[in-house]
Amino acid sequence: MIHIIAAVDLRRGLGLRGGMLFHIREDLRRFKALTTGHTVIMGRRTFESLPGGALPNRRNIVLTRRAGLQLPGAETAPSLDAALAMTAGEPEVFIIGGASVYAEGMAHADVIDLTLIRQTAPEADTFFPEIGPEFEITATDPRDGFDFITYRRKA
Repeated sequence: MIHIIAAVDLRRGLGLRGGMLFHIREDLRRFKALTTGHTVIMGRRTFESLPGGALPNRRNIVLTRRAGLQLPGAETAPSLDAALAMTAGEPEVFIIGGASVYAEGMAHADVIDLTLIRQTAPEADTFFPEIGPEFEITATDPRDGFDFITYRRKA
């Protein structure tokens, strides 16, 4: 099962200058709980934005066009298709950003785990792709100021 996991504002804003728009402790705990023990796939800039480098207790695969690039604690792949091929047989894989990886990942995703922050960050410069009609909301968990929303691909 391929998941996309992201936190967005009301305009689907994801980030600003390579960083996150919001730091919500509950969202970060949920991210850790869902992804720990699984493979996470991300773009190189997302990897570089992680404060501690590779995420612990997860297999980290970083997409990069730079052949031979060595990233501590991570494997590299030249494309999303190559990264997904590296995870064949794994029960759950998480695509964790950035925007272009999310956009490409939509065609592969079975589940979208979204944190919808009920605010608008006017300074956002990176946006999550629109979620198409091939997905339906299967769970909503309202919190103070945001919602955890699960979308699943329609059968």
